[in-house]
Amino acid sequence: MQGQVALVTGAAGGIGEAVARELAGRGSVVAAVDRDEEQLTETVGKLAADGLDVTAYVTDVTDSDQVEKTVIRVEEQLGPVEMLVNAAGVLRLGEVVSYAEADWRVTFDVNVNGVFYLSRAVVGRMVARTRGAVVTVASNAAATPRADMAAYAASKAAATMFTKSLGLEVARHGVRCNVVAPGSTDTPMLRSMWSDESSAQGTLEGNPGKYRVGIPTGRLALPTDVAAAVAFLLSDEAKQITLHVLTVDGGASLGS
Repeated sequence: MQGQVALVTGAAGGIGEAVARELAGRGSVVAAVDRDEEQLTETVGKLAADGLDVTAYVTDVTDSDQVEKTVIRVEEQLGPVEMLVNAAGVLRLGEVVSYAEADWRVTFDVNVNGVFYLSRAVVGRMVARTRGAVVTVASNAAATPRADMAAYAASKAAATMFTKSLGLEVARHGVRCNVVAPGSTDTPMLRSMWSDESSAQGTLEGNPGKYRVGIPTGRLALPTDVAAAVAFLLSDEAKQITLHVLTVDGGASLGS
């Protein structure tokens, strides 16, 4: 990965930030993409202070024109994008019968359309160069039903199958496309689901009323756990792996 350009969305915090740090720590030149300018600037400042080669690109991934312009800027300023990580994501909880249309739209705009726009813009260039690797950060909810998370689960299932289908189309051009599916990971997104600190124990133990098993390993994932899985799938160690979903959930989805 030394000197290779990696574009990471959702890089202002959570898993995206951890991925940006992991890849930059391995010698990559990272284009950190997020729409939260204040948080992205702060995050990139911290990474740069640690001696990492990371540049901020404020972009709304739900805007295809912005995405295309950002990819052009990244390639002009940093070089050809060799790695793409679709890590931007949102979560809006709620039961389907009372779910707001606005929440449904924003969930799919970010979690699905954003993956499409970035992948289309970047992978088209990878195909022309006959090399590249893509990882979409989805969720174990893409394969395991979750109460109050229908929109999120559906959007992650869509992103997963999109990435696999894309990978099938471009495999002959030397481009690999894989998915990392985290479970409960200690991020602001997870904590937004908690009512108090005791909720962490509830996540570990499960909730029979919500048909949710606990986490067999007895620990929440850290963003760095997910970032390590992403880095592996992007690396030459995974050069024969494509169309794959690597689940990082401590066994919470029982291998589904």
